Amino acid sequence: MTASDNTVFEEGKLSIGITLPITHEHQSIVDFSEQIALARLADQLGYRALWVRDVPLNSIDYPDPVGHLDPWVLLGALASNTERIALISGAIVLTLRHPLHVAKGAISVNTLSHGRFILGIGSGDRPPEYAAFGRNPDERRDLYRQHWETLAATVNVPSRVIPDSTPEGAPEFYLLPRQNLSIPLLAVGSGGQSVDWIARHSLGWMTYHREPQAQRGRYGMWRAAVERAASGAFRAFGVAMRLDLSDDADEPATDIPLGYRTGRHALASLLHDMRERGTHHVTLNISSERRPARDIIEEVAAYVLPEFHR
Repeated sequence: MTASDNTVFEEGKLSIGITLPITHEHQSIVDFSEQIALARLADQLGYRALWVRDVPLNSIDYPDPVGHLDPWVLLGALASNTERIALISGAIVLTLRHPLHVAKGAISVNTLSHGRFILGIGSGDRPPEYAAFGRNPDERRDLYRQHWETLAATVNVPSRVIPDSTPEGAPEFYLLPRQNLSIPLLAVGSGGQSVDWIARHSLGWMTYHREPQAQRGRYGMWRAAVERAASGAFRAFGVAMRLDLSDDADEPATDIPLGYRTGRHALASLLHDMRERGTHHVTLNISSERRPARDIIEEVAAYVLPEFHR
Protein backbone atom coordinates (compact mmCIF):
# COMPACT_ATOMS: atom_id res chain seq x y z
CA MET A 1 0.00 0.00 0.00
CA THR A 2 1.21 3.54 -0.73
CA ALA A 3 0.11 6.79 0.87
CA SER A 4 -1.85 7.56 -2.30
CA ASP A 5 -3.76 4.26 -1.96
CA ASN A 6 -4.95 5.09 1.55
CA THR A 7 -7.57 7.78 1.02
CA VAL A 8 -6.73 10.11 3.88
CA PHE A 9 -7.54 13.07 1.65
CA GLU A 10 -10.21 12.64 -1.02
CA GLU A 11 -12.40 15.25 -2.66
CA GLY A 12 -15.99 15.25 -1.39
CA LYS A 13 -15.25 12.78 1.41
CA LEU A 14 -14.11 12.88 5.02
CA SER A 15 -11.76 10.45 6.73
CA ILE A 16 -10.97 10.06 10.43
CA GLY A 17 -7.64 9.58 12.17
CA ILE A 18 -6.19 9.59 15.68
CA THR A 19 -3.45 11.66 17.26
CA LEU A 20 -0.86 9.93 19.46
CA PRO A 21 -0.08 9.78 22.27
CA ILE A 22 -3.54 9.60 23.85
CA THR A 23 -3.29 11.02 27.37
CA HIS A 24 -5.36 12.72 30.02
CA GLU A 25 -4.91 16.22 31.42
CA HIS A 26 -1.69 16.84 33.38
CA GLN A 27 -0.29 13.42 32.45
CA SER A 28 3.47 13.64 31.86
CA ILE A 29 4.57 9.99 31.80
CA VAL A 30 3.26 7.94 28.89
CA ASP A 31 3.21 4.15 28.58
CA PHE A 32 4.30 3.88 24.96
CA SER A 33 3.77 0.13 24.90
CA GLU A 34 0.11 0.94 25.46
CA GLN A 35 0.23 3.59 22.71
CA ILE A 36 1.59 1.03 20.25
CA ALA A 37 -1.24 -1.32 21.24
CA LEU A 38 -3.77 1.47 20.61
CA ALA A 39 -2.16 2.14 17.24
CA ARG A 40 -2.56 -1.53 16.28
CA LEU A 41 -6.20 -1.37 17.35
CA ALA A 42 -6.84 1.76 15.28
CA ASP A 43 -5.22 0.07 12.29
CA GLN A 44 -7.37 -3.05 12.68
CA LEU A 45 -10.59 -1.06 13.14
CA GLY A 46 -10.20 1.02 9.99
CA TYR A 47 -9.05 4.46 11.07
CA ARG A 48 -7.28 6.18 8.21
CA ALA A 49 -4.30 7.87 9.89
CA LEU A 50 -2.10 8.03 12.97
CA TRP A 51 -0.67 11.47 13.71
CA VAL A 52 2.55 11.99 15.69
CA ARG A 53 3.70 15.32 17.12
CA ASP A 54 7.21 16.79 17.21
CA VAL A 55 7.92 18.34 20.63
CA PRO A 56 11.70 18.81 20.90
CA LEU A 57 11.87 20.34 24.40
CA ASN A 58 9.68 20.62 27.49
CA SER A 59 9.36 23.51 29.92
CA ILE A 60 7.23 24.35 32.95
CA ASP A 61 6.02 27.33 30.91
CA TYR A 62 4.49 25.04 28.24
CA PRO A 63 0.92 23.79 28.73
CA ASP A 64 1.79 20.32 27.41
CA PRO A 65 3.68 18.31 30.07
CA VAL A 66 3.88 15.09 28.04
CA GLY A 67 7.25 13.46 27.49
CA HIS A 68 6.93 12.92 23.74
CA LEU A 69 9.22 10.47 22.01
CA ASP A 70 11.34 11.65 19.12
CA PRO A 71 8.87 11.54 16.21
CA TRP A 72 11.14 9.51 13.91
CA VAL A 73 11.65 6.83 16.54
CA LEU A 74 7.91 6.60 17.26
CA LEU A 75 7.01 6.63 13.56
CA GLY A 76 9.48 3.80 12.95
CA ALA A 77 7.83 1.76 15.71
CA LEU A 78 4.37 2.50 14.29
CA ALA A 79 5.50 1.52 10.80
CA SER A 80 6.65 -1.85 12.15
CA ASN A 81 3.48 -2.46 14.17
CA THR A 82 0.76 -1.48 11.69
CA GLU A 83 -0.20 -2.61 8.21
CA ARG A 84 -2.73 -0.33 6.50
CA ILE A 85 -3.14 2.93 8.37
CA ALA A 86 -1.33 6.05 7.10
CA LEU A 87 1.35 7.61 9.30
CA ILE A 88 1.53 11.41 9.43
CA SER A 89 3.87 13.75 11.26
CA GLY A 90 1.82 16.50 12.79
CA ALA A 91 4.17 18.30 12.47
CA ILE A 92 7.92 18.07 12.10
CA VAL A 93 9.36 21.44 13.18
CA LEU A 94 11.16 22.14 9.93
CA THR A 95 12.83 25.35 11.08
CA LEU A 96 14.68 23.61 13.95
CA ARG A 97 15.92 20.63 11.90
CA HIS A 98 18.17 20.44 8.88
CA PRO A 99 15.98 19.61 5.87
CA LEU A 100 18.32 16.83 4.71
CA HIS A 101 17.98 15.14 8.11
CA VAL A 102 14.20 15.49 7.79
CA ALA A 103 14.35 14.00 4.30
CA LYS A 104 16.37 11.02 5.53
CA GLY A 105 13.88 10.42 8.34
CA ALA A 106 10.92 10.70 5.96
CA ILE A 107 12.43 8.29 3.45
CA SER A 108 13.24 5.84 6.24
CA VAL A 109 9.69 5.87 7.65
CA ASN A 110 8.19 5.67 4.17
CA THR A 111 10.34 2.63 3.41
CA LEU A 112 9.49 0.85 6.67
CA SER A 113 5.76 1.55 6.19
CA HIS A 114 5.76 0.55 2.50
CA GLY A 115 4.69 3.99 1.31
CA ARG A 116 2.18 4.90 4.04
CA PHE A 117 3.89 8.10 5.21
CA ILE A 118 2.69 11.69 4.75
CA LEU A 119 5.17 14.34 5.85
CA GLY A 120 3.35 17.03 7.83
CA ILE A 121 5.51 20.10 8.39
CA GLY A 122 5.27 23.05 10.78
CA SER A 123 7.45 25.96 11.83
CA GLY A 124 7.07 25.86 15.61
CA ASP A 125 5.72 28.81 17.57
CA ARG A 126 7.86 29.04 20.72
CA PRO A 127 10.57 31.75 20.51
CA PRO A 128 12.57 30.44 23.52
CA GLU A 129 12.85 27.09 21.75
CA TYR A 130 14.36 28.83 18.74
CA ALA A 131 16.99 30.41 21.00
CA ALA A 132 17.82 27.01 22.52
CA PHE A 133 18.61 25.71 19.03
CA GLY A 134 20.53 28.82 18.01
CA ARG A 135 17.83 30.06 15.66
CA ASN A 136 16.34 33.53 15.33
CA PRO A 137 12.52 33.34 15.54
CA ASP A 138 12.28 36.49 13.43
CA GLU A 139 13.74 34.50 10.52
CA ARG A 140 11.34 31.57 10.75
CA ARG A 141 9.24 32.51 7.71
CA ASP A 142 12.23 32.67 5.38
CA LEU A 143 13.83 29.62 6.99
CA TYR A 144 10.63 27.61 6.56
CA ARG A 145 10.48 28.38 2.83
CA GLN A 146 14.19 27.65 2.32
CA HIS A 147 14.04 24.35 4.18
CA TRP A 148 10.82 23.37 2.39
CA GLU A 149 12.51 23.87 -0.99
CA THR A 150 15.48 21.68 -0.02
CA LEU A 151 13.23 19.04 1.53
CA ALA A 152 10.80 18.91 -1.40
CA ALA A 153 13.63 18.48 -3.90
CA THR A 154 14.93 15.51 -1.93
CA VAL A 155 11.69 13.59 -1.23
CA ASN A 156 10.14 14.15 -4.66
CA VAL A 157 10.74 11.79 -7.58
CA PRO A 158 13.17 12.29 -9.19
CA SER A 159 15.09 13.16 -6.04
CA ARG A 160 17.69 15.93 -5.97
CA VAL A 161 19.93 16.92 -3.03
CA ILE A 162 20.50 20.67 -2.66
CA PRO A 163 23.64 21.16 -0.49
CA ASP A 164 23.99 24.20 1.77
CA SER A 165 27.30 24.84 0.01
CA THR A 166 29.29 23.14 -2.75
CA PRO A 167 33.07 23.44 -2.35
CA GLU A 168 35.28 22.75 -5.35
CA GLY A 169 35.53 19.03 -6.02
CA ALA A 170 32.47 18.13 -3.91
CA PRO A 171 30.66 14.99 -5.12
CA GLU A 172 27.03 14.91 -6.15
CA PHE A 173 25.00 13.55 -3.24
CA TYR A 174 21.82 11.50 -3.18
CA LEU A 175 19.74 9.76 -0.53
CA LEU A 176 19.06 6.05 -0.30
CA PRO A 177 16.91 4.01 -0.33
CA ARG A 178 15.40 5.40 -3.51
CA GLN A 179 11.65 5.97 -3.62
CA ASN A 180 9.28 4.95 -6.39
CA LEU A 181 6.80 7.71 -5.52
CA SER A 182 7.19 11.19 -4.08
CA ILE A 183 6.46 11.58 -0.37
CA PRO A 184 3.48 13.94 0.07
CA LEU A 185 4.18 17.21 1.90
CA LEU A 186 1.42 18.67 4.09
CA ALA A 187 1.41 22.12 5.70
CA VAL A 188 0.33 21.87 9.35
CA GLY A 189 -0.47 25.37 10.49
CA SER A 190 0.66 28.26 8.33
CA GLY A 191 4.41 28.29 9.00
CA GLY A 192 4.16 32.05 8.69
CA GLN A 193 3.24 31.69 5.01
CA SER A 194 0.30 33.01 3.01
CA VAL A 195 -2.48 30.58 2.13
CA ASP A 196 -1.58 31.14 -1.52
CA TRP A 197 1.96 29.88 -0.88
CA ILE A 198 0.59 26.83 0.95
CA ALA A 199 -1.85 26.11 -1.89
CA ARG A 200 1.01 26.21 -4.41
CA HIS A 201 3.41 23.98 -2.50
CA SER A 202 1.44 21.60 -0.25
CA LEU A 203 -1.04 18.76 -0.82
CA GLY A 204 -3.27 20.53 1.68
CA TRP A 205 -3.65 22.58 4.81
CA MET A 206 -4.12 21.13 8.30
CA THR A 207 -5.41 23.43 11.04
CA TYR A 208 -6.67 23.15 14.59
CA HIS A 209 -10.36 23.15 15.51
CA ARG A 210 -12.30 26.40 15.57
CA GLU A 211 -15.97 27.09 16.22
CA PRO A 212 -18.07 26.37 13.11
CA GLN A 213 -18.52 29.93 11.83
CA ALA A 214 -14.79 30.68 12.11
CA GLN A 215 -13.96 27.35 10.47
CA ARG A 216 -16.28 28.11 7.55
CA GLY A 217 -14.44 31.39 7.05
CA ARG A 218 -11.12 29.59 7.22
CA TYR A 219 -12.21 27.08 4.60
CA GLY A 220 -13.58 29.82 2.34
CA MET A 221 -10.23 31.60 2.52
CA TRP A 222 -8.49 28.32 1.63
CA ARG A 223 -10.72 27.57 -1.35
CA ALA A 224 -10.14 31.07 -2.72
CA ALA A 225 -6.38 30.62 -2.34
CA VAL A 226 -6.50 27.25 -4.12
CA GLU A 227 -8.39 28.78 -7.02
CA ARG A 228 -5.81 31.56 -7.31
CA ALA A 229 -2.72 29.39 -6.89
CA ALA A 230 -3.72 26.01 -8.33
CA SER A 231 -7.02 26.41 -10.14
CA GLY A 232 -8.72 23.10 -10.86
CA ALA A 233 -6.38 21.10 -8.62
CA PHE A 234 -7.45 19.23 -5.50
CA ARG A 235 -5.99 20.58 -2.28
CA ALA A 236 -7.07 19.01 1.01
CA PHE A 237 -8.35 20.71 4.15
CA GLY A 238 -8.03 18.98 7.52
CA VAL A 239 -8.75 19.67 11.18
CA ALA A 240 -7.28 18.44 14.45
CA MET A 241 -10.14 18.19 16.96
CA ARG A 242 -10.16 17.29 20.64
CA LEU A 243 -12.77 14.68 21.59
CA ASP A 244 -14.16 13.94 25.04
CA LEU A 245 -16.62 11.17 24.16
CA SER A 246 -19.48 10.67 26.59
CA ASP A 247 -20.68 7.17 27.46
CA ASP A 248 -24.19 8.57 26.83
CA ALA A 249 -24.65 8.16 23.08
CA ASP A 250 -27.35 10.86 23.05
CA GLU A 251 -25.45 13.57 24.92
CA PRO A 252 -25.46 16.77 22.83
CA ALA A 253 -22.19 18.38 21.84
CA THR A 254 -20.77 21.10 24.06
CA ASP A 255 -17.67 23.16 23.36
CA ILE A 256 -14.40 22.41 25.12
CA PRO A 257 -11.00 23.94 24.24
CA LEU A 258 -10.11 22.88 20.67
CA GLY A 259 -13.05 20.50 20.34
CA TYR A 260 -16.17 18.98 21.90
CA ARG A 261 -17.54 16.85 24.67
CA THR A 262 -20.27 14.84 22.98
CA GLY A 263 -22.08 11.56 22.59
CA ARG A 264 -21.52 9.53 19.45
CA HIS A 265 -24.73 10.61 17.70
CA ALA A 266 -23.85 14.31 17.91
CA LEU A 267 -20.26 13.49 16.96
CA ALA A 268 -21.44 11.88 13.72
CA SER A 269 -23.63 14.90 13.02
CA LEU A 270 -20.72 17.29 13.59
CA LEU A 271 -18.51 15.30 11.24
CA HIS A 272 -21.22 15.21 8.56
CA ASP A 273 -21.49 19.00 8.79
CA MET A 274 -17.71 19.34 8.52
CA ARG A 275 -17.67 17.14 5.43
CA GLU A 276 -20.45 19.15 3.78
CA ARG A 277 -18.53 22.36 4.47
CA GLY A 278 -15.36 21.09 2.84
CA THR A 279 -13.26 19.28 5.46
CA HIS A 280 -11.52 16.18 4.10
CA HIS A 281 -9.91 14.76 7.23
CA VAL A 282 -10.33 15.04 11.01
CA THR A 283 -7.78 13.68 13.45
CA LEU A 284 -9.22 13.07 16.89
CA ASN A 285 -7.18 14.18 19.88
CA ILE A 286 -8.90 11.80 22.29
CA SER A 287 -9.26 12.68 25.96
CA SER A 288 -8.98 9.63 28.21
CA GLU A 289 -9.86 11.57 31.37
CA ARG A 290 -13.29 9.97 31.88
CA ARG A 291 -13.11 6.79 29.79
CA PRO A 292 -10.37 4.39 28.70
CA ALA A 293 -8.98 5.31 25.28
CA ARG A 294 -9.59 1.79 23.98
CA ASP A 295 -13.33 2.07 24.71
CA ILE A 296 -13.55 5.38 22.83
CA ILE A 297 -11.60 4.08 19.83
CA GLU A 298 -13.82 1.00 19.62
CA GLU A 299 -17.09 2.94 19.99
CA VAL A 300 -16.19 5.48 17.30
CA ALA A 301 -15.06 2.65 15.01
CA ALA A 302 -18.28 0.69 15.52
CA TYR A 303 -20.80 3.52 15.17
CA VAL A 304 -19.18 6.52 13.45
CA LEU A 305 -16.52 5.27 11.02
CA PRO A 306 -19.02 3.27 8.92
CA GLU A 307 -20.80 6.52 8.01
CA PHE A 308 -17.61 7.88 6.45
CA HIS A 309 -15.27 5.00 5.56
CA ARG A 310 -17.38 3.05 3.12
